[in-house]
Amino acid sequence: MRKLYLLSAVLLAGLLIAGCSQKEDQLQNDSVELKSASVAGKYIVVLKQDARIAQADLRIRNEKVKEKALGLLKKYEVTGEIEEVYETALQGFTVKMAPGQARKMNIDPTVGYIEEDKIISLSPIEMNAKPGGGGTTPPAQTIPWGITRVGGGISGVGKTAWIIDSGIDLDHPDLLVDVDKSRTFLGGTSTPDDQNGHGTHVAGTIAAINNSIGVVGVAAGATVISVRVLDRRGSGSTSGVIAGVNYVAGVASLGDVANMSLGGGVSASLDAAVLTASSKVKFALAAGNESDDANNHSPARVNGPNIYTISAMGSGDKWASYSNYGNPPVDYCAPGSSIYSTYKGGGYATLSGTSMAAPHVAGLLLLGGLKDGGAVSGDPDGKADMIAVH
Repeated sequence: MRKLYLLSAVLLAGLLIAGCSQKEDQLQNDSVELKSASVAGKYIVVLKQDARIAQADLRIRNEKVKEKALGLLKKYEVTGEIEEVYETALQGFTVKMAPGQARKMNIDPTVGYIEEDKIISLSPIEMNAKPGGGGTTPPAQTIPWGITRVGGGISGVGKTAWIIDSGIDLDHPDLLVDVDKSRTFLGGTSTPDDQNGHGTHVAGTIAAINNSIGVVGVAAGATVISVRVLDRRGSGSTSGVIAGVNYVAGVASLGDVANMSLGGGVSASLDAAVLTASSKVKFALAAGNESDDANNHSPARVNGPNIYTISAMGSGDKWASYSNYGNPPVDYCAPGSSIYSTYKGGGYATLSGTSMAAPHVAGLLLLGGLKDGGAVSGDPDGKADMIAVH
């Protein structure tokens, strides 16, 4: 039976930046706090897959899905405007309509299911140290402990990572950003520049340049692309995150890697988008910071041959108490506590969380694959995650 995902008990509770805290032992109390609410009357409509549309080029796919969407709005007398069109990672769209209209549309033979869209709002990011290095004299280069532990710091020049996050500091001196391909999926926001800091931190762990300043990334000097789905407060929506995944699925190249250091409750539409996009691009996903089974969170729970869900550890290969667990969907563990990396404003900062673990693996994927670097100690599910290394 088709389900209409309109009740909060079965919906995405919001997308939570998967982790930054003052210090590992306090992450349960000081971590980013999720405040979630529905986008007033906005729904994600996922259409049944049309193979003929899927085989067309990007422009035609978009036009055909929009044509179907307009037909549904007319049929069910919906006056709201289409806000997003998904033609690659999903075939679907978003629109504001009354709950009764959503229930009627859900039984249409062309509709797979409908989810209520959700907003996210996050409390300020906590850090071990104040951001620094954004002035005229950047700090001298150091190699963060996580880069050393996974065997990174190898040249990634010529390879590309897509950062689906709060954006990237587009002119950070320690990052090579493809500004032309960078995009924002926040309504009314024109820039993919990072005004939060989280996405820039992720980008640096993956690909900070091996030069004389700051830090070195796992795949040093790789190109990073900003896919901004979270604003300066760490706020966004499920529909916006799906739009970012859809963009990557449509324009990325084989061999590229996408990092998603975000997550929340269960969302069938977000899961489906990531799974489809992974047929083209490898995904590194943060397991989440709830000390919970990762199967309870999207997109961490998605499984596929090109999808890697990553738990976190601290120094000494010790399990990070905040990290989500579970095999499946967790595939590897990586350094996540007290990670020093690039930050907004040309700066640098130390953050903790599975958000910091996932980009270590994204960098390794750019370098060609993962090897077993031993097992993390203290994994609460009793099946110790393997530590990813080059």
